[in-house]
Amino acid sequence: MIENIRLSFRGIFAHKMRSFLTMLGIIIGIASIIAIVSTIKGTNDQIEKNLIGSGNNTVKVALYQEDLEYSFDAGIPDGVPTVSKDTLESLKNIEHVQGATLYRSRQSYQTIFRNNTSLDGGYIMGVSQDYFSIVGLTIKQGRGITEDDNKKYRQVAVLDETSAKLLFGEENPIGKTIEISSTPFTIVGVCADKETFEPTMESIDDYHTYNQSTGSKVYVPSESWPIFYQFDEPQNALLKVDATSNMTRVGKEAATILNTNVSSSSVQYKAQDLLKQAKDIQNLSKSTNAMLIWIAGISLLVGGIGVMNIMLVTVTERTKEIGLKKAIGAKKKAILFQFLTEAVVLTSIGGIVGVLTGIGLAKLISIFNGTPVSISIPAMILSVLFSMAIGIIFGLLPSYKAANLDPIEALRHE
Repeated sequence: MIENIRLSFRGIFAHKMRSFLTMLGIIIGIASIIAIVSTIKGTNDQIEKNLIGSGNNTVKVALYQEDLEYSFDAGIPDGVPTVSKDTLESLKNIEHVQGATLYRSRQSYQTIFRNNTSLDGGYIMGVSQDYFSIVGLTIKQGRGITEDDNKKYRQVAVLDETSAKLLFGEENPIGKTIEISSTPFTIVGVCADKETFEPTMESIDDYHTYNQSTGSKVYVPSESWPIFYQFDEPQNALLKVDATSNMTRVGKEAATILNTNVSSSSVQYKAQDLLKQAKDIQNLSKSTNAMLIWIAGISLLVGGIGVMNIMLVTVTERTKEIGLKKAIGAKKKAILFQFLTEAVVLTSIGGIVGVLTGIGLAKLISIFNGTPVSISIPAMILSVLFSMAIGIIFGLLPSYKAANLDPIEALRHE
């Protein structure tokens, strides 16, 4: 086998241009597939990241009326109690859950003021002390909401960086006061995401999808919520999961636990299944992506035919050599494996060069077109193995022809 590989490389380097042109179809086909797969994987990763965020793996479980999230502006729904401490403990005990917290949320219009400056479209969040760590927020200035704030019903607030800038500009907001529904709240902290994440927005629909996750927020103790909203308003749940792949399962189980205490038939807890939304969007382009890969595969077929053609020419050129080897006792199997090895080595080199070219092409597409790419290691390995398979399939006929040459006729060949 080693000798066959050595002879194969000698034959390839003896006819460099011919060998390169033979490999060209394989190189183009493999490069196209690697570039397409890398672009598809990068786009799918971007879709998932846009919906799920910067990787904090949190699942939101909220009240829904049919397919729409319930609006508490319509009042508290009948048959939906507040979530008890025992229920929260049950949520924390779900497999793959690393933490769980309850919170309330309401979009603000003419509710939050600092002097004459209003924070319209922002969100008021009633949270407990563990909310910040679960959702992936870090305190940049001051402190967060504490257990003591909730126990003593303190009128304190934490701003995110967006709301701090909108209300206070370049001033330090710590210790200053804002009004929420005409009630003064003292700013005790400013928070921000641990990882900076900006979703890609290409349409108005994207804006509405990401608006709540990226809009300005004011966080207050959950026990202060009745100051400006209803006392017994049911909470939403937020669960931190150990891996993205477990988010759907955890969300369904959490919704089931929360719904055990709900007697309403029209309003139920549902998990915001962002992972499923991402998969649905990815599946929309699945047929188009498959078609592109098949088109790229055609060039591999053409490349394989080119390999077979050149190998037939090589057999014709080396007829006398084959006849001499057979005359001194070389077996059919040895001749067949020699030429088959040469075809496999030729296509394998083409496959490796194609993979490297495909990676470079994917990077260029990303630079010039802004399309996200993610190099797939399994695709690279499969591409090289596939190029070897092409060598075996399309090298079989020339190798078989060489192995079955009559030695006397081969020696007479001019």
